[in-house]
Amino acid sequence: MDPVFAIALWALLFLGSHLVISSPAVRPRLIAAVGERAYPGIYSIVALATFVPLVLAFAHHKHSGAMLWNLRDVAVVRWLVWLLMLLALVIFIASFITPNPASMGAQAGSEDANVARGVLKISRHPGFVAFSIFGIAHILINGFVGDAIFFGTFLALSIIGGMHQDARKEAQLGASYKSLVECTSFFPGLALIQGRQHWTKADTPWTAIAIGIALTALIVWLHPTIFGGNPIGM
Repeated sequence: MDPVFAIALWALLFLGSHLVISSPAVRPRLIAAVGERAYPGIYSIVALATFVPLVLAFAHHKHSGAMLWNLRDVAVVRWLVWLLMLLALVIFIASFITPNPASMGAQAGSEDANVARGVLKISRHPGFVAFSIFGIAHILINGFVGDAIFFGTFLALSIIGGMHQDARKEAQLGASYKSLVECTSFFPGLALIQGRQHWTKADTPWTAIAIGIALTALIVWLHPTIFGGNPIGM
């Protein structure tokens, strides 16, 4: 099988399975059949069953296909990639620290959806934002077709996943979640730029920043050993 086709196939299966299982047509029926508690397990199994082969296909065929761009020798881009990775790690860690009514496990009444704090002022989907930044950073430094498809999958999943969560949570939480949507943004930073949110010192995720810096330094050190290449070229 052509390497690029293999990566694209598993990427489509990974994204497609997420779309189907979390869709309004399938999700309620599946929950009715297996129960609310079993659904996340089935969701995770299907995700792993498609994500693991996708990762393996990419691992065996890294840098496959035609080269669309080559920015590896551009110093500014290389350092930008690591700054983006630092930002992605900080936002990802902060997404676990900050209670979020948009998360999969949040239930009606479990969190005041009218109040956005911390990283939620940047985006109501911080976890997805982190994945999208991760994808963009790696696409910048990996210009082959196969690489662009693989890392583009993270960007596509972030957009699709965020849209699905908004629709599902608005149906589940009603007016309270709609209020959160109105005062926050899907696109990172938009609510702050538009003045719908205001950042304060209390919102700064210092713990996430400290952990993010430490993890970034660790990744810079281990990246050549685990993934090959130099510390900046992915």
